[in-house]
Amino acid sequence: MRRRAVAAAASLTVFALPLLHAQPAPAAMDNPSQLTRKQLAIAPIGAAAARGDLPQLSAALEEGLDAGLSISDAKEILVQMYAYAGFPRSLNALGELMKVLQARRQRGVQDAPGRDPAPLPTGQALRALGTANQTRLSGSPVTGPLFEFAPAIDEYLKTHLFGDVFGRDNLDWRSRELATVGALSAMDGVESQLQAHIRISMNVGLTVPQLRAAADAMARRGQADASRRANAALDRIPASAR
Repeated sequence: MRRRAVAAAASLTVFALPLLHAQPAPAAMDNPSQLTRKQLAIAPIGAAAARGDLPQLSAALEEGLDAGLSISDAKEILVQMYAYAGFPRSLNALGELMKVLQARRQRGVQDAPGRDPAPLPTGQALRALGTANQTRLSGSPVTGPLFEFAPAIDEYLKTHLFGDVFGRDNLDWRSRELATVGALSAMDGVESQLQAHIRISMNVGLTVPQLRAAADAMARRGQADASRRANAALDRIPASAR
């Protein structure tokens, strides 16, 4: 039951965070001034998965795999989507990935398998890991009346989202945030969460120009509304923080 509740909990992740301070990210960019082809493919995948647009997702996955996403990368992006768009969309997206991979194999395309994540701790050690991850991503400890009102949400976020999910080391945090920004940009009514994840993206080393490039990538994939929402969130970032 705990994990089923996280899909709803994730939409409340960090909706009122202060402006964040830059911190090192798990993996360095090939070029710090722009996104790689592989990174540019991630937000459109997240957006299509979150909206449940399977034809659009299929095309975005093809582009991402051609750009160098491993099978593990693609699976991890779509598994993470359940925390933001719900289990049905995530499961359907994973089913679509299976079809895409089968079709590519039939065409003789051999995609890199990637790697599995390292084992995670359990119990209180997992909660400690999740709390540390949440603090690092957010720039400071996350507290507030909402979490006092509903302590279970705080527990799910710390132990599961930031422990079980963000603790998996087979996908770096920049990639996870590009996927999350894509997903939240594709949905109505989650502007506060999108704004928070724009800031978290900057906290793990993404820049406003790089996030604009991700928004442009969504526009090129026919995701005009998602691109517009992402750009609107970026417009709200103070000039002093860019």
